[in-house]
Amino acid sequence: MTTHAHAPRTVRCAVVVVSDRCARGEAVDRSGPVARELLESAGHRVGDVVVVPDGEASVAGALARVLADGVQVVLTSGGTGISPRDLTPEGTRPFLDRELPGVAEALRRRGADDVATAVLSRGLAGVTADGVLVVNLPGSPDGVRSGVEVLLPLLAHVVHQVSGGDHR
Repeated sequence: MTTHAHAPRTVRCAVVVVSDRCARGEAVDRSGPVARELLESAGHRVGDVVVVPDGEASVAGALARVLADGVQVVLTSGGTGISPRDLTPEGTRPFLDRELPGVAEALRRRGADDVATAVLSRGLAGVTADGVLVVNLPGSPDGVRSGVEVLLPLLAHVVHQVSGGDHR
């Protein structure tokens, strides 16, 4: 893997879990801890894992809060499917200045290696006007694991590029 001389080694991350059942305390969130573990194992810093109910307004509110904390990367988990309450992309899109469709497609392609229905994900990836990478991941722990594995080699480069870094 190519590294870039001025790419940060440690990236400040936030994780937002979108789940009605977890937000109500009816289920234990297992996806957020997977994301945290993988990111931290790779040397990145992760603040609290935020759990919110499904819905566009819940997602938008959580994103506004974590973006205000000065993070460089936000990963969401859940709410990317086709059920009526899966509105994470709708809550995310207003924050994105530039979408990264290749990243979203890579996540779907990697997920489909394990679960055929991964192609139904409507998850988005993009950067905000302030240069924060925001990526919607599936809600399952395995989906989060495979998604973070796709993203880990990209994080430092993306952060470097959006802050004006040069290509090598």
